Amino acid sequence: MMPDLSELLNTLRATAVERDRQGGHAALEKQRIRDAGLLLWSIPKVHGGLERPWPEIYRLVRQVATVDSALAHLLAFHHLQVATVLIYGNPDQQRRWLRRTAEEQGWWGNALNPRDLRLLARDDAQGFVLEGTKSFCSGTRGSSYMTLSARHPDGDQPVLGLIETGADGVTVLEDWNAIGQRQTDSGTVQFAQVRLRREDVMRDHLTPPTPFHTLRNCFAQLVLVNLFVGLAQGALQEARAFTRSQGRPWIAAKVDQATEDPYTLRRIGDMHAQTAAAAALAEQTAQRLQDAYALGERLTAGQRAEVALAVAEAKVAAHRAGLFAGQELFDVVGARGTHASHGYDRFWRNARTHTLHDPLDYKLESLGRWVLNDELPQASLYH
Repeated sequence: MMPDLSELLNTLRATAVERDRQGGHAALEKQRIRDAGLLLWSIPKVHGGLERPWPEIYRLVRQVATVDSALAHLLAFHHLQVATVLIYGNPDQQRRWLRRTAEEQGWWGNALNPRDLRLLARDDAQGFVLEGTKSFCSGTRGSSYMTLSARHPDGDQPVLGLIETGADGVTVLEDWNAIGQRQTDSGTVQFAQVRLRREDVMRDHLTPPTPFHTLRNCFAQLVLVNLFVGLAQGALQEARAFTRSQGRPWIAAKVDQATEDPYTLRRIGDMHAQTAAAAALAEQTAQRLQDAYALGERLTAGQRAEVALAVAEAKVAAHRAGLFAGQELFDVVGARGTHASHGYDRFWRNARTHTLHDPLDYKLESLGRWVLNDELPQASLYH
């Protein structure tokens, strides 16, 4: 059973519009999330965490995203990095880093952007020395620790490691200035002769990933799915509340209440149908991911591919539902709903910003290849 988070959600919602305008770092709100114990959900009990199942964690992400998708993004990416340690880390790394996370209730950030190859790892007597830059580093500002990937000149695979965000030579820039998701601390991180100790290397440049390792990509994609679904649910909630309290029927409708306007009813019904379908797929896929994760290194490439297909299906539905609900919200609330005090535009802006993370066309192509040619998708950075 999910705990009652209504007080926290109401608190976040009360300041969401103003904070969206300001952008920057939501330190107070992140502290509230931390005080609620939500950073412990993915950490195993043996390391001092709460060890909630992944479907419940993704459900939490959706709940927070209905009121503030930027903070939901931060929370989800924190748990994604914990998952990264659980998937790639050895028992000693999991014990050291996750027990410390539970004791300190620290936030995780990342410098894992797979398309940014500017961060180099060069051999050192104690491990590697990191030099370069990573962009789109969600959650790193204000974090205590980070996961990272770096290119090695002599290997095909990236080096994956764990460091403290405050390590010597690490500089977190405050340069995130997108049209949406404005408080995700997703700026650039610079590394100047940063030492990555061998005991904190989760994977070196010569070790190929196993099917279980690549399940991490599915974890990441399902984060986006649930952010989009949460945005759709949030837009629908706002449309419903406005229509009930302030809505006016159109003059040609010949009804007294906005809740009886036939076209308002149609649009609300369409928003609900698309949102409900996306939510159902998100929930179903989270359980499939949980089952695959439980197999550990016994997971086969075929089983992993089936999870990737389910994630792709959910991603298509959630992507479309998030954008559709953010757009339709305005047709429901009408001209008075465009007043800046409502901040309704944040739903579409947040969805549009994050749906550009990777092109939907390639999810559709992958699904088409499976339906027409029985081709299972190969593991990739975004699949």
